Amino acid sequence: MPPQLATKKHAKYFQRLLQVVPSRLADHDYARLAIAFFAISGLDILNCLNDLSKETKLEAIEWIYRLQVTGAGARSGFQPSTMIPKDVPKYQCGHLAMTYLGLVTLLILEDDLSRVDRKSIIEAVRASQNADGSFAAVIMDSKNENESDMRFLYCACCISSILNDWSGVDKMRTIDYILNSISYDGAMGQGPGLESHGGSTFCAVASLFLMNELHNVLTNDQLNRLRRWCLMKQDSGFHGRPGKPADTCYSFWVGATLQMLDVNGFSDPNEHRAFLLKTQDNITGGLAKCANSHPDPLHTYLGICGLSLLGESGLCILNAAFNISDRAYKHLLKLHEVW
Repeated sequence: MPPQLATKKHAKYFQRLLQVVPSRLADHDYARLAIAFFAISGLDILNCLNDLSKETKLEAIEWIYRLQVTGAGARSGFQPSTMIPKDVPKYQCGHLAMTYLGLVTLLILEDDLSRVDRKSIIEAVRASQNADGSFAAVIMDSKNENESDMRFLYCACCISSILNDWSGVDKMRTIDYILNSISYDGAMGQGPGLESHGGSTFCAVASLFLMNELHNVLTNDQLNRLRRWCLMKQDSGFHGRPGKPADTCYSFWVGATLQMLDVNGFSDPNEHRAFLLKTQDNITGGLAKCANSHPDPLHTYLGICGLSLLGESGLCILNAAFNISDRAYKHLLKLHEVW
């Protein structure tokens, strides 16, 4: 009998993450919001979100709002953790990736986003864009000293789409940055002149998708080269760069890109599923980056997302561009109708 997804074990794994994090993940304590997103969105994709009590969901919503820096203009947004000292003004600033994660986690929990400082967040997105079209992760002393690459460009596009306000994004410069990041092999790197990578390719394609520009700015030849590059990343599972072994997380990064490019049916689903199920821990729950390795929140979540993209029975349909369930996406559309 072929292996089955240990849904209940993985649901318990995510529930534990909302209470306590394994000691080997102590270095990631600074990014508690990311871990919360993996757990809450993971439960949603597993169709187990209702395993959480109403009280727990409300507590999670209140905790996320505690992370919001409001009325701070260019420094507005969501922080990664409540552990950031409030008595040090320079650290009181939002982070683009955490603002994206805060917003989508609230959507998953069916919050109406009424307490989100939408105007200030859009102002922060605007201030984060660099002259070359990229976006800085955070505005502190000087944005030129902070990380700026395709990851945060994607976060800026997600934030703008969620808040239904693109006034903080210079789309022309954003598109130019993406086009300038296309490598010789047809996929995208984190920036111009950098190696193509499964993660940055997803960020670039999803950003174009969210801007409704995917088929406008890429020619048919460019789209076909991109499709071929993604399909060539499969051996059993998917890898992110040539010569690298398969890794659970690329089941989402590459798999979601294939879906947005309308060619996900050309990969080998049986090989892909078999790879993913070999990485799961059938005792404590969770998925690892590869077989015989320790599970972690990121690979557990993205591995389950990869299975959703494969149409695994019992899982919620995934919205590839936002990396949330279709259920959460429909909740967002309802909010847009009344804004």
